[in-house]
Amino acid sequence: MRHSRESVIVRRPVQVELIPHGTVHELPSGTIAEITQALGSNFTLHVEGQLVRLKGADADAIGKPVPAPAPAVDPGGEPADLSTQVREVLKTCYDPEIPVDIVELGLIYGCDITPAGDGRSNVAIQLTLTAPGCGMGDALGNEVAEKVLALDGVQEVTVDLVFDPPWDRSRMSEAALLSLGL
Repeated sequence: MRHSRESVIVRRPVQVELIPHGTVHELPSGTIAEITQALGSNFTLHVEGQLVRLKGADADAIGKPVPAPAPAVDPGGEPADLSTQVREVLKTCYDPEIPVDIVELGLIYGCDITPAGDGRSNVAIQLTLTAPGCGMGDALGNEVAEKVLALDGVQEVTVDLVFDPPWDRSRMSEAALLSLGL
């Protein structure tokens, strides 16, 4: 299945991360790019034969609105408990090369929530990558930490990159496999 790509022009100099290396690069104003993925709160762009990741906070640089986070609610419309909120916010984090969120990809190996006092909690997340050599680990880990820390009731977040056991396709949900045609 072929996905349509939207062409955009970079309106101001902006920093992006090269995929899969994760190194920071600046795109100058006037650069022509194609949006290949606009999921979660970031954009994956194709620029001169290279994929790059643009943070959602810089969406204005390509003429797009900054993506707003969706509040986590339970099926009855009430605010969800913290565990559900964390899971839902993790579902807004996407591998920049694969159009599936990190929960459905099976990249979350663990999530521990412990009380920290004053009704707040500390959250420790174990995250893996589809390939150990992928340079996007820090960028993805930072995105996870920022989004979880923004939740009410969270005092501190730690994200540990783990590679044992190694990730493989068997960790993907059925929905992820279906969406990728596997």
